[in-house]
Amino acid sequence: MISKNTICLWYDNDALDAATFYAQTFPDSAVRAVHRAPGDYPAGQEGSVLTVEFTVMGIPCLGLNGGPGVKHTDAFSFQVSTEDQEETDRLWHAIVGNGGEENACGWCRDRWGVSWQITPRVLMEAFTGTDRAAAKRAFNAMMEMKKIDVAAIEAARRG
Repeated sequence: MISKNTICLWYDNDALDAATFYAQTFPDSAVRAVHRAPGDYPAGQEGSVLTVEFTVMGIPCLGLNGGPGVKHTDAFSFQVSTEDQEETDRLWHAIVGNGGEENACGWCRDRWGVSWQITPRVLMEAFTGTDRAAAKRAFNAMMEMKKIDVAAIEAARRG
C-alpha cells in the first residue's frame, strides 16, 4: 500500500481479525498485506503480526497490533452511507451482531471498539435540504433512534 495518507488503527493483537471482518462485511474492502515483526516489541514477539494493510470501502488503512495501551474513541469513526433500509440493517447487524454494541443516532461500535455511523442517504438529504422545518423533524426523529429507520425519517421529513 503506497498512499500519502493512511488511517492507522491501533489494536490489541487482533488487527488481522478486524481487517478480515471489514473485508467480508463492506464492499470495496480487502486485506492487502500482513507484516510480521522483525524482532520482539512491547506488545509481541518476533514473527507475530505487527501490521495489516487493508482497505475499508476504498479507504486505505493500517492495523497496528500495538497492545492494550491505546483504546478507540468516538472521536474517530467510519461514516457509511447506505442506500436503503436493507443495506442499513445488513451493516448494522453485521457490526452489532459480531460482538459490537448499539449507540444512538445511527452510531454503533464494533467488537474492537471502532465507531461506525451507519447513515442512510435519506437522512443526510433531509439534514442538508432547503426545507429547514423538514430537516428539524427528521433530526428530532433521528434523536430517538439507535439504528436509523428509513421509513420513519421519510415520514418525519414529510411532516
